[in-house]
Amino acid sequence: MYAIIGLGNPGMQYAATRHNIGFEVIERVAHDQGISITKRKHKALLGEGTIGRERVVLVQPQTYMNRSGESVQEIVKWYKIPPAQVIVIYDDVSLEVGDLRIRGKGSAGGHNGMRSIISHLGTEEFPRIRIGVGEKPPGWDLADYVLGRFSKQELELIIPSITLASEVVEKIISDGLQYAMNRYNQRRKGPAIE
Repeated sequence: MYAIIGLGNPGMQYAATRHNIGFEVIERVAHDQGISITKRKHKALLGEGTIGRERVVLVQPQTYMNRSGESVQEIVKWYKIPPAQVIVIYDDVSLEVGDLRIRGKGSAGGHNGMRSIISHLGTEEFPRIRIGVGEKPPGWDLADYVLGRFSKQELELIIPSITLASEVVEKIISDGLQYAMNRYNQRRKGPAIE
């Protein structure tokens, strides 16, 4: 069984912000795989189903970003899922808008949601899909930037990346992490954003 965790903040005021890209991907995976996200437990919104032959639980933690690990830890214990089968999807300001990177392990890289998950799981060794939201402009507060919404130009890059991330989740499960990294870890050749 796999846990697919999309990071974000609950509440309409955070919907469609840069920091909620993980939630957006989970909704796309749910749509693509015909899974309903209707359960509310383990401090999260959950949907159970299958991708290929594997059982999965789709997860949107409802703890707020900085405490995401609380929900992830409960889910991993309840479903008895090993870290290698916990896929976390989140925003990354060190990647250009729309770029996508898959890794099998790594540090939090300054991301508070990831810091919380690593702390609660006691390991950095779990797959993650990072989606670029672009570097904050000079003089901006990082929190204000990641809690802001995408421009129209940025959305033209982000929407295809959400679809691609859903495909990546499926490929990690069906063909393995290494295959997905080899196939999808390429620099995107999209239009530049001014």
